[in-house]
Amino acid sequence: MSVSQIITDDNKISAFFKYGAAVDVGTTTVVLKLYSADGVCVGVSSALNPQREFSADVIGRISKALFGEGESLQNSVTDCITRLLTEACGSAGIHNTDVDRMVITGNTAMLYLLTGRDPVSISRFPFKPDCLFGEWVEFLGIKTYLAPCISAFVGGDTVCALLSSGILCKKETALLCDIGTNGEIALYKNGALYVTSVAAGPAFEGGGISCGCSAASGAVYRVWAEDGEIYSHTIENANAIGICGSGLIDALSAFLEEGCIDTEGTAMRPLVIRAKGKSISLTQKDIRALQLAKSAVAAGIECMLSRTGTEVGDIKTLYISGAFGTKIDPQSAVNIGLFPSGLKDKTHFIGNGALDGASKMLFDNSSFAFSKELSAKAKTLFLGGSKDFNQSFIKNISFK
Repeated sequence: MSVSQIITDDNKISAFFKYGAAVDVGTTTVVLKLYSADGVCVGVSSALNPQREFSADVIGRISKALFGEGESLQNSVTDCITRLLTEACGSAGIHNTDVDRMVITGNTAMLYLLTGRDPVSISRFPFKPDCLFGEWVEFLGIKTYLAPCISAFVGGDTVCALLSSGILCKKETALLCDIGTNGEIALYKNGALYVTSVAAGPAFEGGGISCGCSAASGAVYRVWAEDGEIYSHTIENANAIGICGSGLIDALSAFLEEGCIDTEGTAMRPLVIRAKGKSISLTQKDIRALQLAKSAVAAGIECMLSRTGTEVGDIKTLYISGAFGTKIDPQSAVNIGLFPSGLKDKTHFIGNGALDGASKMLFDNSSFAFSKELSAKAKTLFLGGSKDFNQSFIKNISFK
């Protein structure tokens, strides 16, 4: 076991450390930021989550763990974090042993698999986790805080994104969408916090898309239609290597605008994007994967608002969290039906809110108690298998 429990009082944790690391263990991507004690980010590293070799989604990985592959799943992500830490420390000119504080966040299943816990409690009804974390452990020989989770399907990544957004510090009705393989949605209204989760799949992170990639140099991140052609920009203006999340949302919008795909998502002609160095093409299968992803998120938002008696007009701010590569164009998101049109001018992009929230925890001891309080007060709305979600999901598949 690479993780062992430390009995520690949050309030007694020293505010001083030499170097600290914040880690977001996403279903698709693992990202690490290294900080010096004065709050300066001195290194960033990321990689695809190697657990993808076992299964692309959370349910598949839980199943693998239940059938004897839990240790292999744990070792794969532990090795990944070790490599990322070594890489970040190398770029900062320090050694791994100089890091003496770490905060790790992720969805509930990712934290179960990271710590080698038996996931049986989150694998079957009534899906009540026997651990919600929010605790100090020793990981890779480093004093490490595991962010608290809310429920089986709403994890520490959502708690950290909420912490990053500051949504609970304002007296307004606001919505937060953390769009990843698991799309988490939170609504703050009249002092109450509601949360839910939908299985969006990895499409908006470039996963499962024929030319998809993470937000690296050369990734197509902005796409638009002009004079009957589809054009793009790449990250750092480098030669194109593929297309990341924000580019995919733009591309869908541009293809619809030009009639390259119809309102049912059927490709009417080749889906080609002009990019630096080469052209990028999407397939019919790619479009279907993106439809399923956007429909899940849209249905989740619709059901969240309906169940809480909230109108789109009541929402003052829509916080968007996720590692897309750049800000999502609100108009493109509305064009494809990802968000209601009434939220187009209310969007506020907070980047990788999960990682930013974990970074905040490194330097603010009060955030430990606040995050636990936040996770305890949240009311989880379960959508899986419900009639209203299924109907909304089917309705939102099309681009009408």
